[in-house]
Amino acid sequence: MLKLVSWNVNGLRAVVGKDFANTFKTLDADFFCLQETKMQEGQLNLQFEGYQSYWNYADKKGYSGTAIYSRHQPVSVAYGIGKDEHDHEGRVITLEMPQFYLVCCYTPNSQDGLKRLDYRMTWEDDFRAYLKQLDTKKPVILCGDLNVAHEEIDLKNPKTNRMNAGFTDQERQKMTQLLSEGFVDTFRALHPGQVTYSWWSYRFQARQKNAGWRIDYFITSERLRSHIAEALIHTDIYGSDHCPVELDLDI
Repeated sequence: MLKLVSWNVNGLRAVVGKDFANTFKTLDADFFCLQETKMQEGQLNLQFEGYQSYWNYADKKGYSGTAIYSRHQPVSVAYGIGKDEHDHEGRVITLEMPQFYLVCCYTPNSQDGLKRLDYRMTWEDDFRAYLKQLDTKKPVILCGDLNVAHEEIDLKNPKTNRMNAGFTDQERQKMTQLLSEGFVDTFRALHPGQVTYSWWSYRFQARQKNAGWRIDYFITSERLRSHIAEALIHTDIYGSDHCPVELDLDI
């Protein structure tokens, strides 16, 4: 069994002060993927015995950033998606493993007033093309904060949030398109009617009220569907405005 965990930590240095090391060891994953590390190289040396780590930093300080801790030696590692307009914000790391590609992603937020929605649409098309190209060679496991609640079941207040960043018709349609082109939302595949969220605003006591959104995902190539053993959302783990999500694969 292969265990993968993904967590938007909303600043790794802050989370380290909130028992991150203990959470890391308790979850005991083969791969532990992080988004929004908000770090530059050399700001933190956080290593765990038995793991190698891979880091992608944004050019802009204190912004975005991704990391993967792996117990397994990759065949190769790639940073970004090979397009200069997207590859300065530290948003993607791809580990090529013998049997699959693991892609850790922090999708750009469309921002207040949808200032970045047009850019987001370009990103979605280019990133989907990148995933599909990988998928021609080996199955893909995509994880991360994809900054979209796909269906109304995926957020507490769909009606009042329609056309807000993360729940625009355009963003949701791009997720639908990805899933229709050979990929599967693992949590929804196993738990079609379950209402569970992975992100809560820091405002309005949203987490205490469970007024959240499910925007953190494990998405795999369709041909891995029969290997999905479990997909979990760890709502009991604190330290960030997101909680970790998990995929167990029988592979």
